[in-house]
Amino acid sequence: MTDELPELRASDADRERVSEVLRDALAEGRLDMEEFEERLDATYKARTYGELAPITRDLPVGQVAAPKVDMLKRPEPDGSWASRIVGGEGSSTWAVAMMSGFQRKGRWTVPRRFNCFAFWGGGELDLREANFADGEVEINCVAIMGGVQVIVPPGVEVVVRGIGIMGGFDHREQGVPGEPGAPRVVVTGFAFWGGVGVERKPTRAERQRLREERRQQRLDRREAVRELRRGED
Repeated sequence: MTDELPELRASDADRERVSEVLRDALAEGRLDMEEFEERLDATYKARTYGELAPITRDLPVGQVAAPKVDMLKRPEPDGSWASRIVGGEGSSTWAVAMMSGFQRKGRWTVPRRFNCFAFWGGGELDLREANFADGEVEINCVAIMGGVQVIVPPGVEVVVRGIGIMGGFDHREQGVPGEPGAPRVVVTGFAFWGGVGVERKPTRAERQRLREERRQQRLDRREAVRELRRGED
């Protein structure tokens, strides 16, 4: 596959599939922590299939799956909640940070249940641009002397059910009503000398819209001032 399409751009889902192989190899003892971290760093920096292929070539299930190139132009998702609840298994189902870190962001599919573990490390799960496998998803976080940050977009309902011992779960976003059709994110798990934060942030499109609104307001004010000065003359 990669000999045929080496320069084809890799997606976030492709990088997540490679990172899953690396995590399995770490758990099985095929990679030590230094090798794992080096390859994981290369995975998230990879931009093409040609760059991804060597990372797992010597590991079981080490070939990057060939993408299906569809020559028919499909309609783009309209950004509605209905279009973002896509079913399936999710593009990534777990993450581990042991004296290191992990990150899920961009266009990925959140499974019905995502498990993550942070020990002397930290992780970030950014759901703002994500799709969802179901109308309700569970993020199960275990943080031992570490932390996990969950970022959700406006409109999503959040329920926090985690238990903290000398640590805690952030409940500030709980109780905010969700928009009709929006997914429900349930944050569960356990924190010991660590914490799980939940934060609501605008999406990239929303930030761009707000910037454009502010820019237009500044232009309108300048034009009003110019009109006023012309009237005085």
